[in-house]
Amino acid sequence: MDERTRTPPHTLLDDAQAFATAIVLIALGLSLLGSAHLLTGGVPGLAFLLRYATGMPLGWALLLVNLPFCLLAWRTMGPRFTLRTLLAMVCLSAGVEVVNAALQLQSVHPLFAAVAGGMLIGVGLLVLFRHRASLGGIGVLALLLQQRRGWRAGAVQLAADLAIVAAAFAVADPLQVAYSVAGSALVNLVLLWNHRPGRYASVG
Repeated sequence: MDERTRTPPHTLLDDAQAFATAIVLIALGLSLLGSAHLLTGGVPGLAFLLRYATGMPLGWALLLVNLPFCLLAWRTMGPRFTLRTLLAMVCLSAGVEVVNAALQLQSVHPLFAAVAGGMLIGVGLLVLFRHRASLGGIGVLALLLQQRRGWRAGAVQLAADLAIVAAAFAVADPLQVAYSVAGSALVNLVLLWNHRPGRYASVG
């Protein structure tokens, strides 16, 4: 690429505002899903399952289920990616608890929660991906397969997420699971449509 057209790397301020934006969007999306007693895929979906099964606060559940994936990120994606992912994970765990304390939704239709929550989470993940970070878990595996095999991150995560949401039949009724599947699909469609290998300059 010509030096005059090369995209400059992200600055610390760029990354900071991206993290803040992503955390707010994802925390709001998770709050909508939780208010309608829905789930999603990936690590948040596992955290929802743990929350519904044990009553553990969602923020703590997110932190607990994500920690084992940090080793995979360190060994496959490098320390810089891992540290950003760890920071995003800790911030999201705290952000979810802040949103749950500050925003009390009395009533939300599950279809709206699935659509709006899924889109908010998808855009938040997209922001993180643009800044070489993720929330760990399936996202790490999806990005690894995209880089090494050219598989679209959204397609990989969609398949894994559908399997996770299917496990929700153990803790939710079929209609809740159906709405959850719709929300999970929207998360990954946002990534599938907007995070394509080689389409955007690699920065950071």
